[in-house]
Amino acid sequence: MQLDDNLRRYWSRTRRVTAWLMLVWLVVTFVVAYFARELSFAFCGWPFGWWVAAQGALLVYLLIVAFYAHYMTRLDREHGVAEEE
Repeated sequence: MQLDDNLRRYWSRTRRVTAWLMLVWLVVTFVVAYFARELSFAFCGWPFGWWVAAQGALLVYLLIVAFYAHYMTRLDREHGVAEEE
């Protein structure tokens, strides 16, 4: 019973963080890019829409991957499902 409860909490937290990161991805990919034309101001010398498409989204994607890797490594150790090194 203890193991089942531990795995249930592990997968619950995994699904929760995955859902939040997918929501961030959705907002960055579609919402910000969709409204970027209306946000017509210069950011670092370039139009904001161009910056979002060319630079900003890529940086956010990199942060999402780095956060997920760090979070899941810590979560795996907490719940005793980490791979042996």
